[in-house]
Amino acid sequence: MRAFVLCWLLCGCATPPDAELPEAPATDSIFLVSQGWHTGIAVRRADIPDPLLPEKRDFPGARYLEVGWGERDFYMAGTAGPWLAFKAVFFTNRSVLHVAGAPGDLAILFPRSEILEIRLSRPALEGLLRYVHDAIERAGPGAAAPLRQGLYGDSRFYAGRETFHLLRNCNVWTAGALRAAGLPVHDAHTVEGILAQVRPLSRR
Repeated sequence: MRAFVLCWLLCGCATPPDAELPEAPATDSIFLVSQGWHTGIAVRRADIPDPLLPEKRDFPGARYLEVGWGERDFYMAGTAGPWLAFKAVFFTNRSVLHVAGAPGDLAILFPRSEILEIRLSRPALEGLLRYVHDAIERAGPGAAAPLRQGLYGDSRFYAGRETFHLLRNCNVWTAGALRAAGLPVHDAHTVEGILAQVRPLSRR
C-alpha cells in the first residue's frame, strides 16, 4: 500500500544545489533517516533543550529521538487501505508527528535505512528544533499529550498543527526542517529528492 501512495507522490525531485553548509562552527549533529517512501530526522536527546521539544520527557531512556511527519489517519493506521491512501493524496487532511526513541545506535532501530549525518552549529540545530516544536499542536506552553503509541520501538504520535496535502507531503516537511537549520535544501516530494541534496552535505 505504501507503494500505491508513492506512485501518486512521485511529483519530481530537486537537483542537488551547489552550496555549502553554514560557516558557523559545527558542534552538533542531526541524522536524516530514509524509510522507503518516508524520511525522518533524528537528534541526540541530550542535545535538545527542554523548551524546544518538551515531549522528550516521554522518552527518558532514549539516546536519540527520530521525528517524522505525515497525514494523520494514514500514518497512524500503519497498514492502511485504499481509501486512506486516496484521501491522503487527494484531500487536505490533518497532520501528525511520529516520535520514536532509540536507546542505542540508530542503525539498530533502522537496520535497512540509509542514515546520513549532518553536522550543524548550535543555532542551526535550535532552528530545526523550533520548526519541529511549532509543528506540534499544543493546548498550552508545556508538552503535548500523545495521541497513542507509535509504530515501532518506544514511539508515540502527537497531533500536528499543519495540514497535509498532495503538494505538502512528509518529504516536503522534512525539507522545510532542514532549511530551518540553514541547509540549502529545496522542496522535494520523494525520498531520493531529499537524499540527493543531503548526501553532498553529509557523512554516512
